[in-house]
Amino acid sequence: MLKTLINALKVKEIRNKILFTLGVLLVYRLGAQISVPGVDASALTKISETGLIPLLDTVSGGGLANYSIFSMGVSPYITAQIVVQLLQMDIVPKFVEWSKQGEVGRRKLNQVTRYLTIVLGFFQAVGITAGFQTLSVYGLVKNPTIQTYVVIGIILTGGTMLLTWMGEQITDKGIGNGVSMIIFAGIIARLPSGLQSLFTDNWTNNDPSDRWKGVLFLVALALILILVITFVTWVQQANRKIPIQYTRRVTAAGSNSYLPLKVNVAGVIPVIFASSFIVTPQTILMAFAAKHSDAGWYQVMTNIFNMQKPAGTAIYTLLIVLFTFFYAFVQVNPEKVAENLTKQGSYIPGVWPGKETEKYLSGLLMRLSTVGALFLGFVALLPQLAANIWGLPQSIGLGGTSLLIVVMTAIELVRQLNGLLMKREYIGFIRDDLVKD
Repeated sequence: MLKTLINALKVKEIRNKILFTLGVLLVYRLGAQISVPGVDASALTKISETGLIPLLDTVSGGGLANYSIFSMGVSPYITAQIVVQLLQMDIVPKFVEWSKQGEVGRRKLNQVTRYLTIVLGFFQAVGITAGFQTLSVYGLVKNPTIQTYVVIGIILTGGTMLLTWMGEQITDKGIGNGVSMIIFAGIIARLPSGLQSLFTDNWTNNDPSDRWKGVLFLVALALILILVITFVTWVQQANRKIPIQYTRRVTAAGSNSYLPLKVNVAGVIPVIFASSFIVTPQTILMAFAAKHSDAGWYQVMTNIFNMQKPAGTAIYTLLIVLFTFFYAFVQVNPEKVAENLTKQGSYIPGVWPGKETEKYLSGLLMRLSTVGALFLGFVALLPQLAANIWGLPQSIGLGGTSLLIVVMTAIELVRQLNGLLMKREYIGFIRDDLVKD
């Protein structure tokens, strides 16, 4: 990875892309420190004990702790993407038509996604603010009127839309994967404080006679972290190569052509989706905390959607598994792949073109997604179980989600840089040939 980064920095065009990305991320981190007007962020200290703020901060990158203009992060945009993608599955005919129109249709769907983001973002902003107002001891909002809530909702929604635009700029003018890069930067920015907290709990606050236990814990945690990172990287890089043959001579096709399918086709997106979706019920429940906190139904629902409880952990893992299957078929549409193979005059040996190829790819995608879902669920669930069983800090429990996002985004980053380097080598090779001719 370091070698790839060094080689990329030597190329002016790629270096400018990297610097542009870093500049956008710097603006994002500065915005995460600007609190919303009319809000007392110190009132969130008591609420942080519920475990909701750390979960929300996984996606917002620590912006919620300051109740900044970027408090919601890109969560509403991700939710809007899920809704629009679901509506493309023969639910809204117009969306299905646009999905088949290539670049023009994609722009129309992106526009709908932005409008839906504004609506979802506003209601989520008002809901979170009202919920935190009921939970906080001293009151989050200094002047809790309808006008104040509307203004805060507009500011937080504007922050989400600005972040979405910044992510699109990283995708277009930077090194790609803009939304994932923003979440990645937020998690990395919280890393120093997390390490400091671990060091304080296991060294500074321990008696000198018991400090060796803290040292052993930190060493064991570091070793486990290295093993998990290695495992995640290995699985993420694994793929299934499907052999492809051609019925007619194709100039660009080699004798050993194949169609690669990754074991974890969905990548990190299911983890981000699940993190965004698990927050919604908790946000709604906050609105009933003041009057119904002692009610039986409220206690049951709180336990179900609380990541510190086994039920909440199980639901979170189930969401990851379901989104893995869903997004895998969004990323690799067997019908379109079978259609493209037919147009190219190619086929999978032993499989008839058309419907049979589509069925074969669907079955293969289901098997690969099963492995990918178990992998994502295991990595996300293991730290949370450790936190529940051994009473480790909540930051450790949410570490599985953060680790998956960081490692997979880093892998995609290296792949993007390698792609840019390879593209430049090909362009240089073609230019050299033209000069010789």
